[in-house]
Amino acid sequence: MINVAALEQAVEELPRRYPGPGGAIAVVKDGVPIIRHGWGYANLETHQPFTSATLTPICSITKQFTCATLLSVAPDPSDCDSLIADQLPRLESDMPSTIDLANNQSGLRDYWAMTVLCGASPEGDFRPTDSVALIGLTRSLHFKPGTGYSYSNGNFRMLANAIERKAGRDFGELLIDRVVKPAGMETASFAPETGALPGGATGYEGTLATGWRQGINNLHWSGDAGLCASIDDLVAWECFVDRTRDDAGGIYARLSRPTYFANGVPASYGLGLGRRVRWGRAMTGHGGAIRGWRLQRFWVPSERLSVDVAFNHESDSSGAAMHLLAAALGESDKPGPSQPDLARKFAGTWIDRETGLLLDVSVNADTGTLSASYDGGPEVLSVGTDGVAQGLDMTLALEAGGIRLIRQGDAINSLAVPVAEASKDDHDIAGTYRSTELESELGIICAGGSWFAGFRGFLGSGPLMPLSPAGKDIWRLACHRSLDAPAPGDWTVQIARSADGKIAGVTVGCWLARNVAFAKAS
Repeated sequence: MINVAALEQAVEELPRRYPGPGGAIAVVKDGVPIIRHGWGYANLETHQPFTSATLTPICSITKQFTCATLLSVAPDPSDCDSLIADQLPRLESDMPSTIDLANNQSGLRDYWAMTVLCGASPEGDFRPTDSVALIGLTRSLHFKPGTGYSYSNGNFRMLANAIERKAGRDFGELLIDRVVKPAGMETASFAPETGALPGGATGYEGTLATGWRQGINNLHWSGDAGLCASIDDLVAWECFVDRTRDDAGGIYARLSRPTYFANGVPASYGLGLGRRVRWGRAMTGHGGAIRGWRLQRFWVPSERLSVDVAFNHESDSSGAAMHLLAAALGESDKPGPSQPDLARKFAGTWIDRETGLLLDVSVNADTGTLSASYDGGPEVLSVGTDGVAQGLDMTLALEAGGIRLIRQGDAINSLAVPVAEASKDDHDIAGTYRSTELESELGIICAGGSWFAGFRGFLGSGPLMPLSPAGKDIWRLACHRSLDAPAPGDWTVQIARSADGKIAGVTVGCWLARNVAFAKAS
């Protein structure tokens, strides 16, 4: 039973809870839209209202449509394995399969993150030839295919390329003809150029405090994020999903089947859809983001309930969608009770040497909960009386030597150890470093006591970014604007020294692109 009054109140509060130029949402129950609402403006300059008919780039929500197109062209995805291998001519390790790419288990680093390391400027161009070149540079993976999870947009670009070659037809035409039109998404279109989106809507960067400015995007994307659609189109998709829910051979049923890692452990992602359990209910969905846009859709099959959110600003669309689901289901999306005295034992900076990522943990004074940042964004965890910190995707437990960090859906179970305190003797890192794999350079500069770093490669000479010490031979490189959005965030830079203490090189990594090696050049 839907709590209609609570849902209507939650919808009415959205513009104030998530302030921005405009947005639209829809809630679909039992295959029928029960709420469709738009507010604000799709374009502040032309005064175009934001309605449920406003066309938006749905960004990574496209990935499920790409996988649906894949299954229509290759019911057995392994038929495309050779077409995937052709795109990785330099790979020196195990070759990922087509299904590894579709499940984000390929081990390939995200190509948008890698553009930073190849010298891209945040508002620069990125052409199809650039994607071929960047993916073609790949020599290493950051884990063996099938053994872990890492979100990689390049996976889906490669899938689109393989689909196109397999079918002998343009990928965008196939996506529209095979999936979008049959689902009744009447105004949706494939728009690979982010600088020329249909419909006149504009995405905005900024906040209520700073004001909003147009987000500039000059990407060419493909199966990773190329679909444009309105909330009305997404309602049509939700109705199609509900209408075919009992068809085991239906496209959404096939997309949302349980996914596993190679060892048989359940995975949290598969065929372009995230899987999670909240309030004891399984759900599938996906978010989408580029500079100036944030979107989210969720489907709760046990309740026959869907929520779709589109913002032309950078508020938390996933949180907004979850808030609407909570209101509709009569649940709470607030964190559970937490033990502040036990929570304080987790506070600090830790490093997971296996992934090369920092874990930053702080205590939220008002609730006694933890805020833990590991994958680029903070997650709130509640600490129970047993001393274990539990969030939606992460579990932390103190043990000898550090913090046990578990992200079951990502196949991560590792020990994060305390970061040793830095000293001035560690500040000998200025110089040039080269990546043989990426054919790019990292320059580290000390400018009067202020540290910066920047990359130069086949995509150009990127901007300098602030560098700050996190601990002994560990630095943070802040990257909050890049070609794609959200940006990689803080890169962890680990210094490698030879036996005599001299610097041999650095390893640079973020959640999307881990453990990229650069050797000291000068």
